[in-house]
Amino acid sequence: MSRMPWWRLLAFIVSAFAAASFSPASAGAPDSSPTTQILVMVRHPPDHYRAGGAYGGGYGDELARSARQRLARSIARRYGLTFVDNWPMPMIGVDCFVMAVPQGRSTAAVAQQVSRDADVDWAEPVELYSARSDAVTHNDPLYAAQPAASQWHLADLHQMASGRGTRIAIVDSGIDAGHPDLAGQLLVNRNFVAGRPFGPEQHGTAVAGIIAARADNRIGIAGVAPGAKLLGLRACWQMGRNSTACDTLSLAKALYVAAESRPEVINLSLSGPDARLLRALVGVAIGRGTTVVGAVDPNLPGGGFPASVPGVVAVSDSSLAAPRGGVYIAPGRGVPTTQPGGRWFIVNGSSFAAAHVSGLVALMRERRRSSPVALVSQRRGGGVIDACATLVRIAGGCDCACSASQTMRAALRR
Repeated sequence: MSRMPWWRLLAFIVSAFAAASFSPASAGAPDSSPTTQILVMVRHPPDHYRAGGAYGGGYGDELARSARQRLARSIARRYGLTFVDNWPMPMIGVDCFVMAVPQGRSTAAVAQQVSRDADVDWAEPVELYSARSDAVTHNDPLYAAQPAASQWHLADLHQMASGRGTRIAIVDSGIDAGHPDLAGQLLVNRNFVAGRPFGPEQHGTAVAGIIAARADNRIGIAGVAPGAKLLGLRACWQMGRNSTACDTLSLAKALYVAAESRPEVINLSLSGPDARLLRALVGVAIGRGTTVVGAVDPNLPGGGFPASVPGVVAVSDSSLAAPRGGVYIAPGRGVPTTQPGGRWFIVNGSSFAAAHVSGLVALMRERRRSSPVALVSQRRGGGVIDACATLVRIAGGCDCACSASQTMRAALRR
């Protein structure tokens, strides 16, 4: 057998090394439940960040990415962990690495230990989050008594604004984009849940209908902001008939894309434990001028994440459920909304109260883009929202009863 030429041998060695160094992050990783994983944040120099929130494709960027991945694998070996995946987040200056914790070890204790490593910015366990909805009471697709119709004078609000020209990111379970009341309302409908097939799901579809169901189409309901467009960002999945769950990583991926897209509103109809990574991403979104609306869980400190994050508009469906003063109350009981498969049903819970407020914020943003969100309510910084007074404050000085004539006069002046 003849000897291989030296240059061919060298090329073979280089290609073999490249294949080992740049193999997919999750290759060979064992299946792991989110509850047995931690997220390890490794900081990287800001000059690797490119406009638009993406890495450049140059040789130097590839080497830097490979070096950070090798560092992450080294960290995993130090603490007896399994490297699973990674998700670059240059907008907040870190790479997020997913690592599986062996059975019998506490994810919280391991995250605390890894956080003390000099190569790590911080680490935290992957937590689970749940959508804030109660069980379905009955399923009447022709039920037309929307609480907002009477409590919020919805038809009068739509004489002043419909949400036209605004975008609302819904971080939730899958939305039925083909529902006749939602047809044409979604600009995107993306999936950030690994290992679970994408499809229409109850909670996300219900939230989307309350926010932006089409009006005056002779079917179903009218959304609070029927002129708005939606960014459907699936970070949660349906578990059984009335249960919806999310985890830290899926939420982080969706929140990152939401913050990067700079919508007028991000709706988070969910709650769960506090998480530094999610808090940082919400802070970025708020810093970029997006209003973040979150549902309150009265059983968690401060209402849970995201309601407890400073700057988030925290919403509940009941004053009895409000754990602190800065919680707004919006319609959330006996609300008819869209259901997958072209149907409608009745929902209850602070998830759906938050959806009402996201729609209201879109109406406000249509009338005045740069105005701070100042909701008029029964007490300063909380309580039952007066939607009519809130929008009138921005649109002009009269009550909802004269809004139609006011809109007509404004049109004649243009």
